[in-house]
This record gives sequence, structure tokens and C-alpha cells, in this order.
Amino acid sequence: MQQALLVLTNIPDETTAHAIARRVVEGRFAACVNLLPAVRSVYQWQGVVEEAGEVTMLIKTTQARYAELEAEIKAAHPYEVPEIIAVPITAGLPEYLGWVDSETRKELNV
Repeated sequence: MQQALLVLTNIPDETTAHAIARRVVEGRFAACVNLLPAVRSVYQWQGVVEEAGEVTMLIKTTQARYAELEAEIKAAHPYEVPEIIAVPITAGLPEYLGWVDSETRKELNV
């Protein structure tokens, strides 16, 4: 079984987040995406403190699909430098992690 990852990114609006979620799940780059609306981000960008409402995406994938997932997110993301962070999942329900692994295989039932 492949190493499972939790990938996080923030998107400026729900419509774009939903489109990216559908794109990565349909392409089997991710098994599941949770959209958490109404987060408020405070950050520095080009020397200025900014605030923005965003939608957080929690994306479950595997190490084997990470590079392709990152490329898909980056291609669809409206930010110049999008936040794309991958965190290894070191423990979890084995059946769930097996499902993430099987759903992110390039070919179904491989």
C-alpha cells in the first residue's frame, strides 16, 4: 500500500474549490476532498499584511500521485504562488487508508 498523504490548499472561492475538487477526484489524483468554507487567512504577501476569505481543501491522496496532484492544483489555482502542503498520514483506519490507495490508482482495481 502506498504512503497516504493529506494535502492542504486554500482557494479564494467555493466555485473554484469545487471545480478543483471534482477535477482531482475524477482524475484519480485524490480519493476524497473536503471543502471547509468560510476560513479567514491572514498572511504577508510582497511585504504587505493581507486578509482574505478562503475555502480550505483537505485532499486525501498517496505519495505515488502527489506530483500529478500538485500539478493539477497548480494548473487550476488562481493564485500566483498557491499554498500546497502535503502531510504524511502516519496512522489511520487501515480500511480507509486502503480505500485511499485503491481510489488513487491510475487504473481501477489495480
